Amino acid sequence: MVAGQKAAQFMNLRHLAQGCAASLAQINAQAPRVHCLTNPVAMTLSANLLLAVGARPSMTQAADQLDEFIAASAALCVNLGMLDAARREAITAGLESAARHQVPWVLDPVKVHLSATRCAYARQLFSQRPAAIRGNQRELAALATGADLAGLARATACVIAATGCEDQISDGHRHHTLIGGSPLMARTIASGCALSALLAAFVAVNADPFTASVQALFAYKIAGTRAARRASGPGSFPAVLLDELAGLNEALLLEETACNESR
Repeated sequence: MVAGQKAAQFMNLRHLAQGCAASLAQINAQAPRVHCLTNPVAMTLSANLLLAVGARPSMTQAADQLDEFIAASAALCVNLGMLDAARREAITAGLESAARHQVPWVLDPVKVHLSATRCAYARQLFSQRPAAIRGNQRELAALATGADLAGLARATACVIAATGCEDQISDGHRHHTLIGGSPLMARTIASGCALSALLAAFVAVNADPFTASVQALFAYKIAGTRAARRASGPGSFPAVLLDELAGLNEALLLEETACNESR
């Protein structure tokens, strides 16, 4: 990489770090409620992660109470892990409420690559216009049916965020790649589900879902990188990750950006 290219990339990452810090400050100041229709395994980490960045989580699945909760929310996260009839009912009611109250929502198509039934259900939800769909590479490949990331984004008219060792985010026209994080993130139960909840918090304070998605994934990778330095293994990692997310600010984000650029 020549010096000019490196400088240009560095400035781009600096801009991302500054924008991410501004959004985190907004989340902390506004304390947006993020309602999560998620699986039982993911509830605790998702709720703690939202609290760590200053958002307010709610998790009720009861269809007769959802309208009031979602009316009071700034974003909704719909997670398809451990999908059963009761949560399908809750998702139907929740998305009706989100549309009625103009609450943006994020779809996490958990394990759709392992279940044709779940994959078909996830595709049915595209018509409900999610702001973003966040999944791993295999999940999104199953939904895309041969299209690339940008093609899936255009077909669904929403942001697609494919996460893993390398994150790819596209809205069909803009595209961003992020590297970093830690292998310990894949060894922590429901870390991806919690990331989708975090993404919803960024969507709550940002009118552009693409920018919100890039910033949320950037914050998570930076926090994961920093947490891995202090954690002794997968048992201690989730607690340290929460601490790192709670402490993220512009100075730390810029410091990590500079470290990455110097490698």
